[in-house]
Amino acid sequence: MSLLLLTGPPGVGKTTALRRVCDALEVAPLRGFYTEEVRAAGVRQGFRLVTFDGERRVIADVRRPAPPRVGKYGVDVAAIDAVSRRVLAPDPAVALYVVDEIGKMECLSPEFAAAVRTLLALERPLLATVALRGEGLIGEVKRDPRARLFNLTRDNRDRAPAEIAGLLRETLT
Repeated sequence: MSLLLLTGPPGVGKTTALRRVCDALEVAPLRGFYTEEVRAAGVRQGFRLVTFDGERRVIADVRRPAPPRVGKYGVDVAAIDAVSRRVLAPDPAVALYVVDEIGKMECLSPEFAAAVRTLLALERPLLATVALRGEGLIGEVKRDPRARLFNLTRDNRDRAPAEIAGLLRETLT
């Protein structure tokens, strides 16, 4: 099983590195999602999940009034649940699962947490970004004895994707 985790401070480029790894792999089928910022007039308003088959769902927005909240963002747990249920379901035809990110917002979703734990228990290949700090599922994934943790910095973020893609190629072939 391959469990490769990218971590680092906010804004260091974890999502960019993860997407570069996926582009370099050319693995099919690949299943999961990455996260994009939602911006208006250059200001971040929230986040959306984008699946590798093209679904886009806003999961957090500054204008969302209801709890739960992470920082200034109201989190749409139902949206995270729905995406997790669909794209993180075990499927023997999937070569690699990709999750961006195992973070505070995503961990509010019981479906997300259960899906990640199921993939780990089934020893499915998983490439994920994970919050630098956190308890619960965040800590659990980082402590997994199979995990290889890449701490991204501004100095190594440009060369790390090639190394990670090389490790995954070995696992997936």
